[in-house]
Amino acid sequence: MVVLAMSNKPLQMNLLKLKALKTSLVAGFSFFLGACDSLDNISLKQKSIVYCAEGSPESFNPQTVTSGTTIDTTAKHLYDRLISFKADDHTIGPALAKSWHVTRDGKKITFYLRKDVSFHSTDNFTPTRKLNADDVLFSFNRILDKNHAFHEVSGGNYPFFQSVKFDELVENIEKINDYTVRFTLSQSDSSFLSNLATDFAIILSQEYGEQLAQDNRHQQIDILPVGTGPYKLEEYRPGSLIRYKPHDTYWQGESTLSQLLFDITPSNTGRLTKLLTGECDIVAYPIAHEKINEREDLILEAVTAFNVGYMGFNTQKAPFNNKQVRTAIAHAINKQAIIEAVYFGHADVATSLLPKNSWAYNSDIKGHEYSIEFAKSLLTASGYPDGFTMDIWAMPVQRAYNPNALTMAKLIQADLKLIGITVNIVSYEWGTFLRKLSQGEHQSVLLGWSADHPDPDNFFSPLLSCNSALSGNNRVFWCNEAFDQVLNESLSTNNIGLRKKYYAKALDIIAEEVPLIPIAHSKRFQARNANIKGELLHSIGGIDFATVSKK
Repeated sequence: MVVLAMSNKPLQMNLLKLKALKTSLVAGFSFFLGACDSLDNISLKQKSIVYCAEGSPESFNPQTVTSGTTIDTTAKHLYDRLISFKADDHTIGPALAKSWHVTRDGKKITFYLRKDVSFHSTDNFTPTRKLNADDVLFSFNRILDKNHAFHEVSGGNYPFFQSVKFDELVENIEKINDYTVRFTLSQSDSSFLSNLATDFAIILSQEYGEQLAQDNRHQQIDILPVGTGPYKLEEYRPGSLIRYKPHDTYWQGESTLSQLLFDITPSNTGRLTKLLTGECDIVAYPIAHEKINEREDLILEAVTAFNVGYMGFNTQKAPFNNKQVRTAIAHAINKQAIIEAVYFGHADVATSLLPKNSWAYNSDIKGHEYSIEFAKSLLTASGYPDGFTMDIWAMPVQRAYNPNALTMAKLIQADLKLIGITVNIVSYEWGTFLRKLSQGEHQSVLLGWSADHPDPDNFFSPLLSCNSALSGNNRVFWCNEAFDQVLNESLSTNNIGLRKKYYAKALDIIAEEVPLIPIAHSKRFQARNANIKGELLHSIGGIDFATVSKK
């Protein structure tokens, strides 16, 4: 026993030393791992861009919506189009189609596709082939063919395409071979190629659609997106964030970023705070421009955007089915005061739907002169000498065309009080707001439009055509056959001189009928950290991270 005791002592001491050594090794290894995690986190942060967005997307498929928030957060990151606009001069250039040919009569357009384009590989889908003509047919037939397995998914509405009468214009889309597709049109249309270059004309995966259909999961095509764009969806938390990861086999080369994050922050004050504290690298629609300019590490930038902010009337509801009432309100609104208080002088007073940088802008249209007395006389003549009570819906998010709809609504409320009209201001969460608008539940609304391409028709057809009224994208539900006829005549010719004359007539009709009141054409602002390089903001379409990097 004594011997055993003596022999156990060094053993116990060795065990204690071994335990101490193990503890030391574990602690050291944990420290090493912690250091690695810390280094990984630093590396991830250095290769990540956080964009503070003003709202959540309505859908992850731009075919089905037209809101700028959805376009900014989805379109150019997840998807490509057959053709696209060049950033420098807005001319049309190749994208998924490396080239195309238009027949002399303008009725047949043939696209020749690239052969090296991959779709996203995600947790939900692994593609077995490259993009081909079947994907192009699948994407556009979903819009055109009411019997298509995916046509009714997400409500069966394709507002942009319905507004430009896409189903009436496109007679047929045919597959010539695996990499050649031909569109046959019912008539020549001068804006057709421009429409195919917009953020809405995305190309989906037929193979992914077939897989979803087999499992009766059709809805997921717009919720768990698969495209050919530079990024793929990794995570989405509604109202909180969108996380994108690079598409590692992207046909134009993999991104230099490890991830692209959209931090959804509806409050403009909240976005400013996150920019100043470094939580966000880029913020949409920044406020406090002077404060941002004081910081050497921040850059405030702006583009002259193709847009218009407007007050629209639901022309199907009394008293706004009365043209004189609409005209009276147009004369009662002090637009210059709105420019100063809402846009801080960074916008032009809108005299018509078109901004001055549009080639169809007509300086002969002067807009409605601000005159309280004249507005009162029109209101009396319309049968409302004592005024009435009305609702103005103010959108809950900031957009370039209207950075603060609530403030604008309050200013208009004060203006209309002077002519005896009592205004109630109404707002909802953004998704609910848009849904109720499309269903026509509003009386009037403060909204706007950012053009998707430089052709003037993009201001007219999506906003005010009869087809657009049917789809709910025409928020004023105004349908004027003479107006539609003028648009059709303009689209039927490539003669710019004639088109200008037709659009002048269209602007005259709007000025006479007043379905909406154009208020402002604004610049679009964005603020970013100085270490973010590349061109992100453009005068048309959504934001684009294709050439953006972090230094």
